[in-house]
Amino acid sequence: MIAVSEPARARAVVGFAAVLVVTGCAGSGNQSTVLVSAAASLTDAFVEIEAAFEEANPGVDVVLNLGGSSALREQILGGAPADVFASANPSNMAQVREAGEVDGEPRVFIRNRLQIAVPAGNPAGVTGPADLAREELLIGLCAEAVPCGEFGRQALANAGVSAAVDTREPDVRALLTKIGAGELDAGIVYVTDVASSVGEVDGVDIADADNVVAEYPIAVLTGAPNRDGATDFVEFVLSDEGRAILVKHGFESP
Repeated sequence: MIAVSEPARARAVVGFAAVLVVTGCAGSGNQSTVLVSAAASLTDAFVEIEAAFEEANPGVDVVLNLGGSSALREQILGGAPADVFASANPSNMAQVREAGEVDGEPRVFIRNRLQIAVPAGNPAGVTGPADLAREELLIGLCAEAVPCGEFGRQALANAGVSAAVDTREPDVRALLTKIGAGELDAGIVYVTDVASSVGEVDGVDIADADNVVAEYPIAVLTGAPNRDGATDFVEFVLSDEGRAILVKHGFESP
């Protein structure tokens, strides 16, 4: 099952309630539930990992709570139930760890890179980061608080570009949706997001010298309602089978 988190803190309570309702249903009978709060950019890979883990562990139901890493961090620190946290950057994980909410050491399980996404066919003729400064184009970035926003701005700074930003989206999937719908001419997402949207968006590469490599840490949480299930899920993600699924979706092994 998937519970999609609301990124705005004001909506977090609604997200918590949704997860609790789903958990209550999934935890009935002999079924064990593992609550996984994961960065939005992991959506497609973690949906496949969820299915593979459940197949290997009959009677276990993984509930994915997907959203911006900073919003997930705030949910966890605010007391939302979660067994596992998978962040798109180390800094959000570090804040959860500093609050005493991480059991053991977080482990980097995968890496990702940035790419400029444009609507299929690239109607605006975007060729690189410099085009994001064109005032006549509609440009989107992720909000600064989430990793894709932080990294996107870092890549632009590396390229010496001051982007003409028209919208700041709460997470990478929200930005990707607007680009795929033709509402924006370009935006900076992850290479994995472009790969997941073949036919809807095209990718324009960012030079290696300007690009940013995102490291994704994962950890069992101190207050995990299902510590054993959480540990098993993390070990599955770190296994050869889990990493193979992630690599298939465009991520890079650490």
